[in-house]
Amino acid sequence: MGILNRFTEIMKSNINALLDRAEDPEKMADQMLRNTREQFAEVKAQTASVMADAAKANREYSDCAAEINRYQKAAENALVSGNEGDAKKLIASKQKLEEKLSALKQASDFAQENADKMRAMYDKLASDIETLEARKDAIKAKAAAAKAQQSINRMVSSLPDSNASLEAFDRMEAKAEKALDAARAEAELNNSSTSSSLADKYLDNGGDVSVDNELAEMKRKLGL
Repeated sequence: MGILNRFTEIMKSNINALLDRAEDPEKMADQMLRNTREQFAEVKAQTASVMADAAKANREYSDCAAEINRYQKAAENALVSGNEGDAKKLIASKQKLEEKLSALKQASDFAQENADKMRAMYDKLASDIETLEARKDAIKAKAAAAKAQQSINRMVSSLPDSNASLEAFDRMEAKAEKALDAARAEAELNNSSTSSSLADKYLDNGGDVSVDNELAEMKRKLGL
């Protein structure tokens, strides 16, 4: 059973060493599971050996019990046949086997107890490894999500301030509107100036026409 204690100590040592290094959670989970599998393979081999010893001890006990029954039957047959001497020899051999049977029974029970303990430990370790597999996948998923979030955080922190950009665009839009208003005002002034010049032209002509008319009237009165 010392293999179980050694396995536990090795696993504690491996886990503590990994935790002390505080490596990448994904890599640490993979390494821890790999170490567990390696030690589990040794436990599996030892469990098989203990179970084989238990099977052998039980077989030796069964064989001895069967041999006792055989000597018992042979002694009875010898006695029935009138061979009391042979019957006594057979009984003596049977009694020796019965003494041996008691020791074999103890050995078989002890071996079976160890085999049962090892098998229970083996089954628990197998279940624990399945649990570790599931937790490893969960750790990897969380680590991947953390990396994605960190990447987004870096991206967001590197982006320009959107409020500042909006304020800058507001200022540019205000300048553009002011320039547009100025251009429209200038165009309006230009149109007004053109219209005034055109009116003056016709008004001047109108003045000239009035002078010509008055001059003509004056000539008519003078008979010129």
